[in-house]
Amino acid sequence: RALTYGHFILLGFPTSVGPFVVFLAIYLTTVLGNTIMVFLIRASSRLHTPMYFFLMNLSLLDLCYSSTIAPKAMASFLTGSKTISFIGCATQFFFFCVFVTTETFILAAMAYDRYTAICNPLLYPIAMSKQVSVQLLVGSYVCGGVNSMVQTVFTFTLCFCGSNEIDHFFCDITPLLSLSCTNTDINELVLFTLSSFIIVSTSMVILVSYAYIISAILRIRSAEGRRRAFSTCTSHMMSVSLFYGTLTFMYVQPSSLSAPAQSKVVSVFYTLVIPMLNPLIYSLRNKDVKEALGRTISSVFLK
Repeated sequence: RALTYGHFILLGFPTSVGPFVVFLAIYLTTVLGNTIMVFLIRASSRLHTPMYFFLMNLSLLDLCYSSTIAPKAMASFLTGSKTISFIGCATQFFFFCVFVTTETFILAAMAYDRYTAICNPLLYPIAMSKQVSVQLLVGSYVCGGVNSMVQTVFTFTLCFCGSNEIDHFFCDITPLLSLSCTNTDINELVLFTLSSFIIVSTSMVILVSYAYIISAILRIRSAEGRRRAFSTCTSHMMSVSLFYGTLTFMYVQPSSLSAPAQSKVVSVFYTLVIPMLNPLIYSLRNKDVKEALGRTISSVFLK
């Protein structure tokens, strides 16, 4: 008989102190780095531009979606309790999907911002006004919410029977579908179609934007000018490459090709490692952020 369980068991990784320490170190670094990035952008008037507005929201997203995963995983490592309620699993999946999907659109908006700044600098104040920036942000969250609602409803209206053990460290869609005792062909089609559309459409915005950006930079006669223009884009491209590469591996392939052990390792990378790396990528390669950090540190010690 088909049943829907009141709880699931997240098998994750073996319960031990080792994984807990690793997850804790990564998570604390993520929280610290992204919190500092948000604080610096809010506190420094020089960083009140569309580029840093999106960067601040990228840091908030990284902080939020890693926080939907890491605390529960660390608790299971430490206590050995791997149970998560059906509602808790659906809630974790919904918010994770919202934040990850929204981040893809934020990265596309950041690429469009750089395209406008470099290719149409005279129109930049109008094309990327505060109103336009807010509209792009809200639109990103709306798209993230719609995708998450569809994926959550399609997944958690399935019937689950047999084992209630999820071979993962959080409630992700692929291991959940493997537990269903009903046909999941429609679910897999919806997952593949929506994931492909989101990744392809946003990545096309990024690629087209950077094609125009590179063309414009190559026309700059000054070597110093070309270097400065490239420096404003390389951090974003590094972040995009890491994020989109792992998402494509996880969600835009047939479920039959995904190995659970491999998927768990890749999931650690994009749920914890990338949110930890993003503040470092953007701060170490960004002169304005480094100067804002220096001014903040100086003001603290001079008081």
